[in-house]
Amino acid sequence: MKKFNYLFLLFAAITLGFTSCEDDPEPDNGVTISGIPATASIEAGGTLGPVTATATAPDGLAQLVITKDGANFATVPLTGTTASQEFSYTAEEADAGNSVVFEFTVTDVDGDQATATHVLNVGVDQTEFRIESNITEDQTWETGNTYILGGRIAVEAGATLTIEEGVVVKGEVGTGANATALIIARGATLNANGTANAPIIFTSIADEIQPGEIVSPNLDPDLSGLWGGLLILGNAPGSFGGDVSELQIEGIPPSDANGLYGGDVADDNSGTISYISIRHGGANIGEGNEINGLTLGGVGSGTTIENVEVIANQDDGIEWFGGTVNVTNAVVWNSGDDALDTDQAWAGTMDNFILICGGETDHAMEIDGPEGSFNAAHTLTNGSVKGNDVSELGDFRDGARGTFSNIYFFGFANPADTEGRGDLSISGDVSLANFQGGVLNFANLEITLAEGTSLTDVFKSGTDAEASAVAAGANTVGADKAPFAGWSWADVAGELADF
Repeated sequence: MKKFNYLFLLFAAITLGFTSCEDDPEPDNGVTISGIPATASIEAGGTLGPVTATATAPDGLAQLVITKDGANFATVPLTGTTASQEFSYTAEEADAGNSVVFEFTVTDVDGDQATATHVLNVGVDQTEFRIESNITEDQTWETGNTYILGGRIAVEAGATLTIEEGVVVKGEVGTGANATALIIARGATLNANGTANAPIIFTSIADEIQPGEIVSPNLDPDLSGLWGGLLILGNAPGSFGGDVSELQIEGIPPSDANGLYGGDVADDNSGTISYISIRHGGANIGEGNEINGLTLGGVGSGTTIENVEVIANQDDGIEWFGGTVNVTNAVVWNSGDDALDTDQAWAGTMDNFILICGGETDHAMEIDGPEGSFNAAHTLTNGSVKGNDVSELGDFRDGARGTFSNIYFFGFANPADTEGRGDLSISGDVSLANFQGGVLNFANLEITLAEGTSLTDVFKSGTDAEASAVAAGANTVGADKAPFAGWSWADVAGELADF
């Protein structure tokens, strides 16, 4: 009797269940929503849409509610029996690497609803880009990103490369014809404008530095030759052998026509450069033929260059080949050859500079004369120069011309102890050392002498008449280090404490 009752009750429950399903079917209210894809994928910072959602309701539409990850995103009133609504969404920083779920719910005037779900997959923001070919049209390298030079990259004539503040540019390893470098060809433009809070850094691929950092986390500031450097070339005049109008810049193979510089446009404009730090460069492309940290070939006075740092370059820190460009505020630290080198009748001004001679620095300044019949002169003024045991203050070569004033020297060795190093020498025709309006002019030179050294030991060919000895730190001329505060590696590393 008990077994029968159990089976009866079970049969009754099943019967009632089927009867309920048949008597009360799910109402068909006619509310629909269409046009919403189930999934989509975009890159970080990308935009979905516009997507058009179409809603229908025979009883009349009331509203469309959109939620993002369960939270209300938008509410849109609807009218009529059919309505369309466009929807777009630009991924936010927090969306990167995540799936964002949107629900679209349509409600009619009776409260009936229909829902569609969309899953938006947002990629991780790409922050590293490899540059493999020359730049032939305008291009911008954006803040927060790192750009890898995959070879010798030229910005060709007619194109403008804009590098935003805080960008890091890294050159891959290469020597000879494969040395990596960034060339701004004649007729091209570079607008590389960092800030005191976010300088632009040019360095090696071996450097683990990231945007927002000043100091390399893994490379020492005397490690050089890991990539090439930055070369800016223009149409301004220079004094070239044979009085030719153009030459191929050193460090770039003759087969590359983007390496030509020179012309007759004194006010040529190659762009604006400010708050940049160039590091670990100077790759060798041949015997005795290295790339400078910053090479300026035939660059015109229409170009703006200010607040520049060059660190650990295997050849020169900054070298000018003709041209008329002015440079303001430069610091060179640990150059392998010369800190500053001038050639081919450069006719601009270097104002406010700090030179820190590392263990391999040959000359703090190497000043070369014209190579053709065109004669012009440049000016170096307001500089402070820290020497070492082997470097010379300056080597003024046959035919050198220019004005050199308000420069303070310290930290150099006694020339008597270093086989003639530690001095300021003028080679060739010493009659060029005419300090009263001649082709070589010196004024207001100060030095803290090594023990046992006299002014005439250091300043040769009569240049001692324009120099005076001062105690360490008692100089009245020299550079203002304030423009380098905070953004330069030299300042952050404490290398400017003596200046």
